[in-house]
Amino acid sequence: MPKLQLQVAEMIPVTEAEGPGKRFALWVQGCPILCKACCNPQMLASQGGQWFGLDELLDAIKQVKNQIEGISLLGGEPFAQALGCAWLACAVQRAGLSVMVYSGYTLLQLRHSVQPFSTALLTYTDVLVDGPYERENPETHRRWIGSANQDLHFLSSRYMPSDQRFFGNNTLELHWRAGDLVVNGWPQAAKAFSK
Repeated sequence: MPKLQLQVAEMIPVTEAEGPGKRFALWVQGCPILCKACCNPQMLASQGGQWFGLDELLDAIKQVKNQIEGISLLGGEPFAQALGCAWLACAVQRAGLSVMVYSGYTLLQLRHSVQPFSTALLTYTDVLVDGPYERENPETHRRWIGSANQDLHFLSSRYMPSDQRFFGNNTLELHWRAGDLVVNGWPQAAKAFSK
């Protein structure tokens, strides 16, 4: 069997801007949805990013395991690389961490998808943010959600809809890495910052 890999656009080992608690955030490269005014347009193309073996990614997560509550898979589109993301999510849950996934597809689309391994990734997802990003329709009451049309689905008992961490203001983080400024968090704030 060939070595499983993920095409990764960006990684931030410890962030509080991409889900509850401190999280390892991993953005995959490539997205077939192509939302208008995507907040990560550099991640849409199937070219770009860097290929990582899944064992290599799991090792990177293990290095910060004692500092984080879980991982967040973003993009690009995680379900476009569902096999690799499902394998990683399964390994992360077995290590006692949670998994949050952001998708431009709706849960209904994913449950009826002909995309291979979509069901497997859903099986190992604790929280799913679904639906296409709509820049003109910003979310103002729920944290970690880009636009008001998107839904938050609790797919396991790990988190509850009443968890107050899912409500309130979004945050923006700045990370200085190897001479580059990496911005993550609330899409509207990131766009305003980059102008």
